[in-house]
Amino acid sequence: MKTAKIPASNQEFPIGKIVCLARNYAEHARELGNETPAAPVLFMKPASSVIGDGEAVRIPAYSQECHYEVELAVLIGKQCRAVAPDRALEHVAGYGVAIDMTLRDVQNQLKAKGLPWEIAKGFDTACPLSAFVPAGAVADPHALNLKLAVNGETRQDGCSADMIHRVPQIIAHISAIFTLEPGDVILTGTPAGVGPVRAGDVMTAEIVTVGRLTIPVT
Repeated sequence: MKTAKIPASNQEFPIGKIVCLARNYAEHARELGNETPAAPVLFMKPASSVIGDGEAVRIPAYSQECHYEVELAVLIGKQCRAVAPDRALEHVAGYGVAIDMTLRDVQNQLKAKGLPWEIAKGFDTACPLSAFVPAGAVADPHALNLKLAVNGETRQDGCSADMIHRVPQIIAHISAIFTLEPGDVILTGTPAGVGPVRAGDVMTAEIVTVGRLTIPVT
């Protein structure tokens, strides 16, 4: 069983649902040729896709184009269902760093056929995830710098202020569809700059004050 840890408070949660947002940064939507959505676009990853700092992403044999996407991760600490935006942050236990690994070629092929694309997003090792800092340690989740480097070269450098849908609205929207439970994780979208990695590369993802991941690719 995969767990989400908050070392500062010695808390540990079994990871449940991983609910992710697509196209939550306008520049990222544009770089992939997608429209900016009016409402959050959701997809999910299984808990089995989670790996921790220092563990390796394994690119499946059925893909030739695996992309990185650095994201702010939100850990739910209290059950919420149809929560109002102004109460949503009360249900957050912590914040972390995630990399949403995406098999872009597989995703595009499936989207072109109108088919679901979970196999492009939920494969084993598709969700590198840091430990979490307590929610109270982050004064404003919309004032955070998200960075990702490949082999030491910066590829993504964005700010959570550029989210289209902000954390309280995201939680309210998701909880109106799925009850959110302790241990659920929300990935809030990625800024522009996504691109491919190959076996032998090393990714470094960081959100200052939140966490850091170093992830090799095999």
